[in-house]
Amino acid sequence: LSWNEAPLPAVLPPVRLEINDSEGHSSSSHQTLKGTSKWATSLENLLEDPEGVKRFREFLKKEFSEENVLFWLACEEFKKTQGKTQMQEKAKEIYMTFLSSKASSQVNVEGQSRLNETILETPHPLMFQKLQDQIFNLMKYDSYSRFLKSDIFLNHKKSEEQEETPPEAQTAAKRASRIYNT
Repeated sequence: LSWNEAPLPAVLPPVRLEINDSEGHSSSSHQTLKGTSKWATSLENLLEDPEGVKRFREFLKKEFSEENVLFWLACEEFKKTQGKTQMQEKAKEIYMTFLSSKASSQVNVEGQSRLNETILETPHPLMFQKLQDQIFNLMKYDSYSRFLKSDIFLNHKKSEEQEETPPEAQTAAKRASRIYNT
């Protein structure tokens, strides 16, 4: 397998935490990560969250590579398409938008020069899978790590954390800081 044919990892199950009380008794808690915490665990988790996709697109737009995530999303939508006519229409739309030499939002994938419109005559749900996997890996090993360090991600994470902290706790923290910093 080459790097672009590697299978995609399965979605991770929710994190199970063992919590012990003061007597050492175990109580199991089923905790699922949300928002930026979940986005930071994997690109798959980020792409499952509409808000995550929105923020990632915003980031990719600044990097002039938004077409990558748009192509990936179009392929995901294409897999759900029913009926040969609808499939042909959507396949043609994906081809003309992302893969054709005249595409308005062309993605850069291996083997693109060999693609032509004849593939559109006999569409099937996984016809773009190899190309979609290439784009996924490009995002995963390139833009995703930069996204996690970007202002877009970090500012969203910060605002999430502020929303989670109850106002009374913020006030208590401010009071404590005034007491101990005098």
